Amino acid sequence: QVQLVESGGGLVQPGGSLRLSCAASGSIYSINAMGWYRQAPGKERELVATITSRGSTKYADSVKGRFTISRDNAKNTYLQMNNLRPEDTAVYYCNADIRQDYISSSYTFWGQGTQVTVSS
Repeated sequence: QVQLVESGGGLVQPGGSLRLSCAASGSIYSINAMGWYRQAPGKERELVATITSRGSTKYADSVKGRFTISRDNAKNTYLQMNNLRPEDTAVYYCNADIRQDYISSSYTFWGQGTQVTVSS
């Protein structure tokens, strides 16, 4: 069994910062890409940022220059969010492409999400 657990969400004023964390655990052989997505009320889930096992990153245009994705080892990833705006309000989800053993294909796992609210 694989679990992705996010933490770090909350309420912040416009212009403020938050740091989200995601920890993967369980039966894991290897993790390729990890990423952050978000879903605002009434909207579809959208990509925020991704990072590969080699450290290559990709960002949505709306967060470039404000958000930074990182990984400190094979199983944890972080999203540093600066200069937050009301339009960043959403549930933020972590995902990871995980192989559970050396013969299996990778599968995308999702966390349960953490709420980020930007409001004065």
